[in-house]
Amino acid sequence: MSLPYLQPYFGLSNSLQTAQAGGAGGAVGGWVELGRTTLGSAGDNITVSSLPDKRYYMVLAHTLASTSSQSQVQMGNTTIDTGSNYSGRWSNSGGADGTQVSQSDISISDTNSTTAFEMGYISNLSGKEKLGQFWNILQNTAGSSTSPSRTESVGKWANTSNPLDIVNWFNRNANSYNTNSELVVLGWDPADTHTSNFWEELASVELGGAADTISSGTFTAKKYLWVQVFVKSASSSRIKFQFNNDTSTNYAFRYSGNGAADATTGASPQDSLNLTYSNANYNKFFSGFIINNSANEKLLTGTNMEAPAGAGSAPNRVEFVGKWANTSAQITEIDVLSSATNAYGAGSIIKVWGAN
Repeated sequence: MSLPYLQPYFGLSNSLQTAQAGGAGGAVGGWVELGRTTLGSAGDNITVSSLPDKRYYMVLAHTLASTSSQSQVQMGNTTIDTGSNYSGRWSNSGGADGTQVSQSDISISDTNSTTAFEMGYISNLSGKEKLGQFWNILQNTAGSSTSPSRTESVGKWANTSNPLDIVNWFNRNANSYNTNSELVVLGWDPADTHTSNFWEELASVELGGAADTISSGTFTAKKYLWVQVFVKSASSSRIKFQFNNDTSTNYAFRYSGNGAADATTGASPQDSLNLTYSNANYNKFFSGFIINNSANEKLLTGTNMEAPAGAGSAPNRVEFVGKWANTSAQITEIDVLSSATNAYGAGSIIKVWGAN
C-alpha cells in the first residue's frame, strides 16, 4: 500500500496514479474533500468541523492578512482543544529550530502582513497522538524584487483517546485573516471506495526522446495545483519552471540545499524559478503545491531531490518556495526548462493535478 503523502507517485501505473490521486473517470479511493471554510468577513479563526474519521488528512490554507497574521493549528474532538496539549518544532527561512511544549496550538508560520499559502499532513489514529507536518510560504512585499519567506514545522496534539474531527487555523496576532481566506481539509483512508475525488489530473506529458523542455501544454485553470516532475537526466543541467510562457523577470524564490542557509533571489527579479541545487548530471524529482488565484501572486512550496547513480553517493535535497508575481491570470501551463541542450532524456515526465 502506498502512503498517501506519496500520492500521486510516478512509480505507479497511470491508471493507479489516477485512482489514488483523485482523477476523473470514476476512480475509486484517493483524497476526498471533507470540509471547507471560506471567510465571508475578517476573523482570527478558520474552522473546519464535523470531519469524518479518516486515517490521514491533507490541509490546504490560503490566508490573506488584514494587517498582521501568524498562523497556528489547533485540533479537537467535538470542540477545539485550547488547553496546553500541543508541542512543536519549526524553522523560519532556514534558521535555527525553535521548539514549543505544553502550548495551546502548533506554530506553523512567521508573522505575515500580506498573503500566505500553507499545506500539510496530519496522521489521525484515535489511540495515538496526532502528528502533523506543515509547510508555509509568505508572499512578503508584492513583486518579484522581494523573495518569499518560508516556515517548515512539525507538531503534535497529545490526545490518545479520540480521533480528531475539528481543524482550526488560528491567527495568534489577533489582527484578522481577511475576507476570502480559506481552509480546505481532505481525507484519505485505505478502506475508502468513494469516487468523489478532490484532485483531478490536468496534464500528463512524458518525453519520447531527449529535449530541452518538458511542457504540460495548456490545462484547465484550477485554484489549487499539485505538480510533480521526474527528470531522467541526459546531461548536466538545472531545472526551472516558467508559467504561461512568461519569460519576463516576474519570478522570485528562496531555497535551501542540503540543509544549508537559505539562498534567495533578493532584489534581483528572475525569468524563471530555479528548482535545483546543482547542475550535475543526476536524475531529479520535484513535488510541490501552488495556490493559483487569479488576483493574487502565485505561491509555490515544494521539495526536490537529485539522485547520483548507485548506493555509494547520497542524493541532494532542496527545500523550495517561489512566487510568480502575476495578479491578473491563473496558471494554465507549466514549462520545465533545462539549462543545457537536450538535457532531459526519454521518460522524463510532468504531471499536474488541480482542484477548485
